Amino acid sequence: MRPRTQDGYDAIVVGSGAGGGMTAYVLACSGLRVLMLEAGRHYDPVAETPMFNLPRDAPLRGGGTRHKPFGFYDATVDGGWEVPGEPYSSAEGTDFRWWRARMLGGRTNHWGRISLRMGEYDFRPYSRDGLGFDWPLSYDDLAPWYDKTEALIGVYGSNEGLENTPNSSPGVLLPPPAPRAEELLTRHHCGDLGIPVIPAHLAILTRRLDAARIARTLWPGNALAQRVTEESMAARAACFYATPCGRGCSIKANFQTPTVLLPPALATGNLDIITDAMVREVTIDARGQATGVHYIDRNTRLDEYAGARVVVLAASACESARILLNSKSSLHPDGLGNGSGLVGKYIMDTVGAGVGGQIPALENMPPHNADGASAMHLYMPWWLYQQQANGQLDFARGYHIEFGGGRRMPGFGFMGGLAELTGGSYGQRLKDECRRYYGSFLWFDGRGEMIPNEDSFCEIDPEGVDRWGIPTLRFNWKWSSHELNQARHMQHTFADIIQAMGGRVTSDVHDDGARAIAAPGVIIHEVGGAMMGDDPRTSVLNQFCQSWEVDNLFVTDGGCFVSNADKNPTLSILALAWRASDYIVEQLRTRSL
Repeated sequence: MRPRTQDGYDAIVVGSGAGGGMTAYVLACSGLRVLMLEAGRHYDPVAETPMFNLPRDAPLRGGGTRHKPFGFYDATVDGGWEVPGEPYSSAEGTDFRWWRARMLGGRTNHWGRISLRMGEYDFRPYSRDGLGFDWPLSYDDLAPWYDKTEALIGVYGSNEGLENTPNSSPGVLLPPPAPRAEELLTRHHCGDLGIPVIPAHLAILTRRLDAARIARTLWPGNALAQRVTEESMAARAACFYATPCGRGCSIKANFQTPTVLLPPALATGNLDIITDAMVREVTIDARGQATGVHYIDRNTRLDEYAGARVVVLAASACESARILLNSKSSLHPDGLGNGSGLVGKYIMDTVGAGVGGQIPALENMPPHNADGASAMHLYMPWWLYQQQANGQLDFARGYHIEFGGGRRMPGFGFMGGLAELTGGSYGQRLKDECRRYYGSFLWFDGRGEMIPNEDSFCEIDPEGVDRWGIPTLRFNWKWSSHELNQARHMQHTFADIIQAMGGRVTSDVHDDGARAIAAPGVIIHEVGGAMMGDDPRTSVLNQFCQSWEVDNLFVTDGGCFVSNADKNPTLSILALAWRASDYIVEQLRTRSL
C-alpha cells in the first residue's frame, strides 16, 4: 500500500473515513490517479475483528476504560477522546470532547451505522424559523446521491412517507429485520402517545446485494468501475447477527470504508495509500493554487511532501479545519481559504440526552432468540414539526429517538440495575432475580439538532503542539436555550414513554436542560468549521465542497455542513462527498481545474 511514486497524482485525499473513502472510491473508479494519506495505522477488519469472542474472553470482561471508553472490543485503535501525544484544549467554560480514530477507515469502523437522510426542512432551516443558515443546495439536489450511496453501501429500512423523513427510490433499501419483543411493546405504547415508531435505517446487509445490477446502475458506461464494484459487493455476506458492528465486521456485512470503499478503489489500480501520515499543511504556488501537502511520517518522524493537481481534505471536520488554519502563507495569513474568517467557526455536535427504565411487563420472559442487527430495528423520527412551526414548543429544532435493551448480552450495567431493584442479593435468590429481571431494562436516547452559533468554534491553540510539532486546536463552546430546552424535553418524553409502558424510570430526569444535555463532542457527531454557502463572504466552500479562494481545494467531510440536523451525519457526508467527487471529475475533464 506504499505508492510507487509521489509524483503525477491527479488528487490527494487526506483521510480514509466516510468522506475520504467515498472520494477516493469515486475518483479512482473514474480513472484518476489518487493518493490517500491516513494519519493512523493500517487496519484490516477481516483479519482483526474478534467476531465470536465473549465478554469473559477480554480484560475487565470487556468493560470500558479511559483509553477504551466503548469497551475492549471496540474497533477503534490508537484513538478515542484522548490520543497519546495529540492533545487539544478547551477555552474557559468549555469542556469539548474530541473523538479521533487513528486507523485506516477512521470513525467508520466505530460508528453506529444509523443512516438517515436529511429532509427538505433540514436544508432550509433558516427559511423555516429564521435561525442559523440555509444550505446552498436542496434535498432534491442531493437525493440522487443519497440513492446511489444507499445502494452502494447497503442500508436497510422502509419508506413511510412521514414529514421531513424522505423516502428512498423504489428498490434501493434492503428489507429491515423483524422487530424484537421490547421494540414491539414500545411501539404499541408510543401509539397512544402519538409518537411514530418505524423501521430504523442502518448500513447493515440483511441480504446479499444484487452486485451485478447495482454496479451497472451506479456506473453506466464505465466497465472498470462496474467490475471492481461488482467484485467487491459479491464478497460481502449478509449479517448473521453475530456480534456488535462496533467491533468491525470480518464478513463485510456492515459499512466501513476498509471493507466497502477502499477495496474496489484499490482494485482499479488508481489508488495508493500511505498510512501513519500526519498532514500538517496544504501548500500553494505563487498563483494561489494548491500544489500538495506536507505530512509527518509517524514512524520515521520525517517531514514528507506529496503533490497533486487537486487536494481534498476529509480528515474529519475539526481536523480539516486544523489543517486549513495551519496552512498559512503571505496569500493566506489567517489560514488557507479563510478570507471569510469562518474556517473553524460554527462547529456543531448533536444534542444528546437519555433516560433508562425497567419494564415489569418484560420480566420473567421465556428464553427466546433476541438476535438481530447490533443496533435498533425500530426508531422514532421527530414528529412535532407543526407544533414547532406554530410556536408551541420552546425550542426550534427536533430530535429522533434511539432505543434498545431487552435480552442482549448482559454486562455490568445489568447487575447495577439489578442491585437498585433488589437492594442486593446472593446465592439462589440472586439467580432467581437475574432470571426475573434479565431483558426488562430499556434505554432511550435523543439525538437532536443544534443550531450553529458564533460562540462554538475551534482555533489554533497559541501554546499547544502535538508530538509531531503540529499546532493543536483549542475549542470554544456554548449551547443556546434551544438545545438546553430540547434536552429537557427529551428526558421528560422518555419518562412518559416508560411510564406509559407501566415501567419505572431508573435514571435522573432533569428540569434543567444544562444537567440533561450530554457534553459537547460526546455524541461524536461534530460537523461544520468549513461551511458551504452561496457567498464567499459568508462561507468557506461552494455547494460542491470547493474552496471559494483556492479552486483546486475541496473539503468532503462533515466540515462542509451548514446545519446539523437530527439525522446522524454519516450518510449525508457520503452522499455529499460522492456529489463533490463527480464535480471534481467533470472539472478535470473539461480542464476547468
